[in-house]
Amino acid sequence: MTSAASAPRESRRGARLNSVDYMREAVFFDGERVRAQHTRFWLLLILASIIATAGVVADSTATVIGAMIVAPLMRPIQGTMLATVLGDRRNLSRSVVIMVAGVAAVIAIGFLFGLVLIQDISAATNAQVAGRVSPKVVDLLAALATGIVGSIALLRSDISDTLPGVAIAISLVPPLAVVGLTLESGHVSQAAGAMLLFTTNVAAILATGSVVMAIYGYAKLRIELADDKEAERRRRARSYLTTILLLLAVSVPLTYSSLKTIEDRTRMARVTAFVEEATEGTRWSIVSIDPREASRILVIVKGAPPLPDVAAVYDAMAGEGLDVSLIDLEFIPAYDFDSEHLESPET
Repeated sequence: MTSAASAPRESRRGARLNSVDYMREAVFFDGERVRAQHTRFWLLLILASIIATAGVVADSTATVIGAMIVAPLMRPIQGTMLATVLGDRRNLSRSVVIMVAGVAAVIAIGFLFGLVLIQDISAATNAQVAGRVSPKVVDLLAALATGIVGSIALLRSDISDTLPGVAIAISLVPPLAVVGLTLESGHVSQAAGAMLLFTTNVAAILATGSVVMAIYGYAKLRIELADDKEAERRRRARSYLTTILLLLAVSVPLTYSSLKTIEDRTRMARVTAFVEEATEGTRWSIVSIDPREASRILVIVKGAPPLPDVAAVYDAMAGEGLDVSLIDLEFIPAYDFDSEHLESPET
């Protein structure tokens, strides 16, 4: 009876061991073809970095998406996760080293691109940069969901065709390209924001991978195969604690960034109302209102003279508690001409 009852358990263990072999081959840089694996990884990573950086500079979403599909950076990150779950210290250190080296390579390529560009690349002038320098809590939630899909795709070869979609959703190389470009342009705070987005995605992959592996029984398998099961349980607990701390570490700045974004949007809405009230009935209208670094707001207004009472606008905003030292109003005169009638505003 005992052997009959243990047969299904042994069968499940054997199936998990076969799956482990498949996953090790998919994410570890190991085995007889390790040199070819390294060659493929670095070739694709360099090309993906060039494509991503060029896409960011050209403000081309399609090009950036192409770089996401080509980029192989997911492999060492998932390798770090799998090695942690399996207790494979050798492949853990190897995956971490390759991941860190890959991150440094992408940032360096972005920085070198920035050196040859005439204009600075920043959030103020580039939508691709702007979308990656202010990550929020919702980015962590999206990364966690995407990480779950990626982990399940790693476990199950029958749904591995979802990996291109995971590569697009998790976005690893483009934020690093933005880090290099903004560092070269001197926008350190924007570079830090893009790096936070990348770190958020990595934390999500590690966390969701550990959870999915536990659900599928692979964390338990590590304990079953260990000689000292109690020591292995402690090591597994430390691994989970490290993952939780990593998630908390990225959640704090993400929460701060989310609250700051809400505050900035509220301030912009109030400033917009004051400027629109001051320009009502005139030939002036707001063209754009954008947040800048250090909590500044730039309002660009276009129209024809005479100017509205700008001093009154500032007085009104100050009276409502707005810090007017952080609000810049820029009035740009515009003149309309046509072939039949040339109209010039009074000066």
